[in-house]
Amino acid sequence: MEERDFFTEKQISKPARLTCSFCRTENEYQLAWVVRTKKNSLPPRADSVDRARFAKLQSYMVRRDDKVACVNPRCRKTFEISGVQTVVLL
Repeated sequence: MEERDFFTEKQISKPARLTCSFCRTENEYQLAWVVRTKKNSLPPRADSVDRARFAKLQSYMVRRDDKVACVNPRCRKTFEISGVQTVVLL
């Protein structure tokens, strides 16, 4: 079985305070996240290996955005997100 059989996915956005690496202005940006929530029960076709994997799994969030465009009208350059984790365990 694949990992997506054990989780339900949904897309959310969360605010983060970031500083542009070019113009050094700090603003709040909406970052896109994928929330993978562990299902309550296993699918019926699971075998013993899948049951062991399912017991160890836990819900988590993965950041989708790697770059953000600066909101400063004089800058508007895209910069990489740093200082925000890429994976967060729930």
